[in-house]
Amino acid sequence: MLIKHFSILQISLLTLLNVNAITATTADTTISKTKVKMSDENKKFKILVTHPEVPQEGIDLLTRDCEVIICQNVPTVRAEILEKSKGVDALLWGGHDALNAEALDAAGPQLKAISTMSAGIDYVDVAEVKRRKIPLGHTPIVLNNAVADTAVGLLLAAARRFHEGRLKIETDKWEGGHLNWMLGQDVRDSVVGFFGFGGIAQTIAKRLSGFDIDSVLYTTRRRVSEDIEKEYNAKKVDFDTMLSQSDFVIIASPLTKETAGIFNATAFGKMKKTAVLVNIARGGVVNQQDLYEALKTNQIFAAGLDVMTPEPLPANDPLLSLPNLVLLPHLGSATQRTRADMAVIAAHNVLRGLAGEPMLSPAY
Repeated sequence: MLIKHFSILQISLLTLLNVNAITATTADTTISKTKVKMSDENKKFKILVTHPEVPQEGIDLLTRDCEVIICQNVPTVRAEILEKSKGVDALLWGGHDALNAEALDAAGPQLKAISTMSAGIDYVDVAEVKRRKIPLGHTPIVLNNAVADTAVGLLLAAARRFHEGRLKIETDKWEGGHLNWMLGQDVRDSVVGFFGFGGIAQTIAKRLSGFDIDSVLYTTRRRVSEDIEKEYNAKKVDFDTMLSQSDFVIIASPLTKETAGIFNATAFGKMKKTAVLVNIARGGVVNQQDLYEALKTNQIFAAGLDVMTPEPLPANDPLLSLPNLVLLPHLGSATQRTRADMAVIAAHNVLRGLAGEPMLSPAY
């Protein structure tokens, strides 16, 4: 059945983009009035869903007027994706497999629309998709809240030494009677630095305002609006200033040629020794060997990562030996509601692309 709830954020997005609809409470209610039937009424568009665990809410939208083919392997098998994509009219790209010329060639020249089910699209050869004039959608915004919650959780866990504390219990090293044992870092009155200050970062800043932080510093290519700066008491600064003046540094930028490995030994050397690093963006933004050394030598206080390289991280990776590092297996958007919302947006992107209409959430 169709999704029975829509977040205020999702409804706002739909309204801003002038999309028909959104009063759904039953399976018969139409979320979008877009029609996607082919000119031959006896045929339907074929859509490949590349992951079998794409939430049913999105699948139900697609199957109303289209033939839907679903890959069955978990984890995904590229050979299956390439084989089943032959001759399809659209792709709902459910995983993070490389979406490149090989995949586009396998589908064929009739391919009319693609949507990922993610905010980041670093695994997509955007230039190649654009060159072929294929509409490309993705699913930002709807995951902002879930990822922001994860970021705040990592920040608190790293600053207050949650992982290290658990290790003390497990190894029978709980030291009672001390007044200065396992002291952490305060969030109150802190300066929080952001590398990237888009929707997710601003949602994190909104949550942290409830912890009575002092101010926000951010490093981006372009300044955000004065209204946004005023709302979060934020100031745009250069990278080095953000590093040196921040008590917490949160990475919320895309992975690009310019950002790859930018958090390296040099960057860590400019941070406060009491600083906490949080990464909820992409693992490749951080040089993990340099991070290991910075944490091992206490050059910075602690870190919390939801993303890393590679994923999955090998069980024998040196990062796992660090008591001052909190690791999560890329759980940022992993809530039932968020996943369902992402599937709905991705489905709308595909349907609107097939109909020759602007996508609900275009990637370009």
